[in-house]
Amino acid sequence: MTPSKSPHKDLEPVEKLTFEQALNELESIVLNLESDGHSLEESLAMFERGQILAQYCSQLLEQAELKIQTLSGEELVDFDPS
Repeated sequence: MTPSKSPHKDLEPVEKLTFEQALNELESIVLNLESDGHSLEESLAMFERGQILAQYCSQLLEQAELKIQTLSGEELVDFDPS
Protein backbone atom coordinates (compact mmCIF):
# COMPACT_ATOMS: atom_id res chain seq x y z
CA MET A 1 0.00 0.00 0.00
CA THR A 2 1.45 3.36 -0.99
CA PRO A 3 1.17 6.28 1.41
CA SER A 4 -1.47 8.79 0.42
CA LYS A 5 -0.16 12.05 -0.90
CA SER A 6 -1.18 15.06 1.18
CA PRO A 7 -2.72 17.78 -0.98
CA HIS A 8 -1.36 20.45 1.40
CA LYS A 9 2.20 19.19 1.93
CA ASP A 10 3.90 22.10 0.13
CA LEU A 11 1.65 24.80 1.57
CA GLU A 12 2.62 27.12 4.41
CA PRO A 13 0.81 26.22 7.64
CA VAL A 14 -2.15 28.58 8.02
CA GLU A 15 -1.04 29.64 11.50
CA LYS A 16 2.16 31.13 10.04
CA LEU A 17 0.34 33.32 7.51
CA THR A 18 -0.47 36.97 8.01
CA PHE A 19 -4.06 38.04 7.45
CA GLU A 20 -3.11 39.51 4.07
CA GLN A 21 -1.30 36.34 2.96
CA ALA A 22 -4.23 34.14 4.00
CA LEU A 23 -6.74 36.39 2.25
CA ASN A 24 -4.66 36.48 -0.94
CA GLU A 25 -4.38 32.69 -0.94
CA LEU A 26 -8.12 32.37 -0.34
CA GLU A 27 -8.85 34.70 -3.28
CA SER A 28 -6.52 32.65 -5.46
CA ILE A 29 -8.31 29.44 -4.47
CA VAL A 30 -11.70 30.94 -5.32
CA LEU A 31 -10.45 31.97 -8.77
CA ASN A 32 -8.98 28.50 -9.28
CA LEU A 33 -12.21 26.79 -8.27
CA GLU A 34 -14.16 28.98 -10.68
CA SER A 35 -12.02 27.78 -13.58
CA ASP A 36 -12.51 24.45 -15.29
CA GLY A 37 -10.18 21.51 -15.59
CA HIS A 38 -9.71 20.35 -12.00
CA SER A 39 -10.27 16.82 -10.85
CA LEU A 40 -12.70 16.15 -8.05
CA GLU A 41 -9.78 15.41 -5.70
CA GLU A 42 -8.04 18.70 -6.57
CA SER A 43 -11.26 20.65 -6.18
CA LEU A 44 -11.97 19.09 -2.79
CA ALA A 45 -8.42 19.81 -1.59
CA MET A 46 -8.72 23.45 -2.70
CA PHE A 47 -12.14 23.76 -1.07
CA GLU A 48 -10.81 22.29 2.18
CA ARG A 49 -7.84 24.68 2.23
CA GLY A 50 -10.20 27.56 1.42
CA GLN A 51 -12.45 26.68 4.35
CA ILE A 52 -9.46 26.60 6.69
CA LEU A 53 -8.22 29.95 5.39
CA ALA A 54 -11.67 31.54 5.70
CA GLN A 55 -11.97 30.39 9.31
CA TYR A 56 -8.47 31.66 10.08
CA CYS A 57 -9.18 35.08 8.54
CA SER A 58 -12.44 35.31 10.49
CA GLN A 59 -10.62 34.43 13.70
CA LEU A 60 -7.97 37.11 13.08
CA LEU A 61 -10.67 39.72 12.42
CA GLU A 62 -12.49 38.79 15.62
CA GLN A 63 -9.24 39.09 17.58
CA ALA A 64 -8.58 42.52 16.05
CA GLU A 65 -12.11 43.66 16.94
CA LEU A 66 -11.67 42.50 20.53
CA LYS A 67 -8.34 44.30 20.78
CA ILE A 68 -9.90 47.52 19.46
CA GLN A 69 -12.74 47.21 21.95
CA THR A 70 -10.27 46.64 24.76
CA LEU A 71 -8.12 49.60 23.73
CA SER A 72 -11.07 51.96 23.26
CA GLY A 73 -12.76 50.77 26.43
CA GLU A 74 -16.19 50.71 24.85
CA GLU A 75 -18.34 49.04 22.22
CA LEU A 76 -17.42 49.53 18.59
CA VAL A 77 -19.40 52.26 16.88
CA ASP A 78 -19.90 52.99 13.19
CA PHE A 79 -17.30 55.29 11.70
CA ASP A 80 -18.66 58.77 10.92
CA PRO A 81 -16.16 60.81 8.88
CA SER A 82 -18.06 64.09 9.40
